[in-house]
Amino acid sequence: MLEITDQMTKSAGLPPGTPVFVGTQKTERARIRVIDYDTEHLLIEEIQNVEECFPYKDRPSVTWINVDGIHDTTIVERLGKHFGLHVLMIEDILNTQQRLKVDVFDEYILIILKMIAYDNSTQTNNTEQVSIVLGQHFVLTFQEREGDVFDIIRTRLQNDRGRLRRTGADYLAYGLLDAVVDGYFEVIERFGEQIALVEEDLIKEPDQETLHNIHRLRRELIFFRNSVWPLRNMINQIIRQETPLIEETTLIYLRDLYDHTLQVIETIETFRDMMTGILEVYMSSMSNKMNEIMQFLTIIGTIFIPLTFIAGVYGMNFHYMPELDWKWGYFIILGVMAVIGSGLLLYFKKKKWL
Repeated sequence: MLEITDQMTKSAGLPPGTPVFVGTQKTERARIRVIDYDTEHLLIEEIQNVEECFPYKDRPSVTWINVDGIHDTTIVERLGKHFGLHVLMIEDILNTQQRLKVDVFDEYILIILKMIAYDNSTQTNNTEQVSIVLGQHFVLTFQEREGDVFDIIRTRLQNDRGRLRRTGADYLAYGLLDAVVDGYFEVIERFGEQIALVEEDLIKEPDQETLHNIHRLRRELIFFRNSVWPLRNMINQIIRQETPLIEETTLIYLRDLYDHTLQVIETIETFRDMMTGILEVYMSSMSNKMNEIMQFLTIIGTIFIPLTFIAGVYGMNFHYMPELDWKWGYFIILGVMAVIGSGLLLYFKKKKWL
């Protein structure tokens, strides 16, 4: 967070549109991959120089250019300018703290969203910003690092499955958005599993670790909700825009994607309500446990109050106390104390306080 704040501070005062990367600094080389296709051919290659991407702008086929590593501002700036992106849009792409948004222009549509995917190796959710630029015959995607949920799209293009190879760039952009939303469903499934585990711990023996897991899941759900909630309005805005970049046939699929987004949001809200209920149950359980402990201590104290009183009376050792000379006085007092203690225990048990 301090690193991001420092970068944002350094960019303060610069002219609008100045390309400044805001995010976690990286040293690895950015990766550029190009997929160019139509119904007859498919070209997949990795580009070493950003200038090699420039001829794809005017091709009649569909071109998908993916950049992994927006920390290399030179690549993003030169590629964006060649494909007609406004300098302010390039600035937004380089800012990983940019809010989710969609900007519709005559020549292109810019979509900035969060890609959240579950990592099985680390058992954590990986989050990164993804920018999608839809043009007449091209789609540009900018990511923070390598690794994404777009492999299924690449596989479908290679195997020529579905409608991708027979449709335009707008359907490719829809497919990328759909892959991101499908990744949300996997994250939701993991949330459901973790919530079930927390519920089991809550039933068995809740402890401080259980409380820690509850708060952790609540924070992650809030972040997840904030990352997904704006996507609903973004997709709705794309559907309502009258733009020649999106065919009528693709709008049907975008409406279906809108429904999927609503389903994700509704599930997140359900999980948030569940976590609120689990937290309340945990606090009630801890309160009941504390009440049981206090009840037990109170009963023990109540039993020993009369016994302590008797022991205190006979512990004064006055010379003229008649009971001090009794042969069986000590055992009689012990018996009286035992009767009092047993009587109190039976009384508490009858009242169901034990």
